[in-house]
Amino acid sequence: MRIGMIGLGKMGANMTQRLLKGGHEVVAFDLSETSRKEAEAHGATPAATLEELVSLLAPPRVAWVMVPAGAPTNDTISRLSQLLDGGDIVVDGGNSNYQEGITIAADLARREIRFIDAGVSGGVWGLENGYCLMVGGSRDAVGVVEPAFRTLAPEDGYAHVGPVGAGHFVKMVHNGIEYGLMQSYAEGFELMHAATEFDLDLHEIASIWRYGSVVRSWLLDLAERALAPDAGFEHVRGVVADSGEGRWTVEEAVNRAVPLPVITASLFARFASRQEESFAARLNAALRNQFGGHALVEKEEGQAGVAGTRPLPAGTEAAAGADAGHAEEAPAATGGAD
Repeated sequence: MRIGMIGLGKMGANMTQRLLKGGHEVVAFDLSETSRKEAEAHGATPAATLEELVSLLAPPRVAWVMVPAGAPTNDTISRLSQLLDGGDIVVDGGNSNYQEGITIAADLARREIRFIDAGVSGGVWGLENGYCLMVGGSRDAVGVVEPAFRTLAPEDGYAHVGPVGAGHFVKMVHNGIEYGLMQSYAEGFELMHAATEFDLDLHEIASIWRYGSVVRSWLLDLAERALAPDAGFEHVRGVVADSGEGRWTVEEAVNRAVPLPVITASLFARFASRQEESFAARLNAALRNQFGGHALVEKEEGQAGVAGTRPLPAGTEAAAGADAGHAEEAPAATGGAD
């Protein structure tokens, strides 16, 4: 089939290549001329504008949008709605909010343009391994694009999961689970890293866990790569971003009164990783000092924040005292912000 690919970043460019290798024709658009030329070198037909892309597609046209979620995606689809005809199909393959997709689908339906929300997982490895596709939309629209879906996905890696909105909803939950899994691995390896008396080889442990272990997974495969002696892990700062879908997962859980303690904690752990120094931790320390006379660890001259844990000054482990109304545990042997 012939398909228009809008957005030739890491995902869009690789998906274009996989479609071409699968025998499909791709009309490729990106604001970057360099990206368009790279796609052309792989066999795609470049389009310098959205208007040109639409003109190079035959009805029913399929325009696959692979640009950043939010305003870039919404603006692109809005422009396409002015160019496409009834019966044409827009596929949103980005990490869009499922509720926005439902609204967009309703707007497009007024012009009789069909909409598919495709949750895509596989990252930069998808070109080689294929992309897991979680697709939402009407049966007739999905049926038109299904040949492309089956080319992009590995065997058994594609499903039409429900109506419009279902694809991005399932992908949202997928990413929430991903947050929890990543945090669990990170915490387990941190505990082993702290057990210095055993001199554990974390790379070796990650490697053997990949074979026969209950906790084996592709994320563990990637952890083994990251922990390799020559991978440069020692230069990585512990600052973890979030793409937004973890937040949406937690918000959805709150709205539906569904407890997600692990996923919620993993999201908050990412927030904590981005704090140079926690205001809450500083206030907590100050409160212990106020009511119990517990020792404080003061910032050194010119110090902007505290990274990791730091031993308390000598003698503070015995710092004591609680007021008449408050008894508390003895001060810990380490202090500082997470």
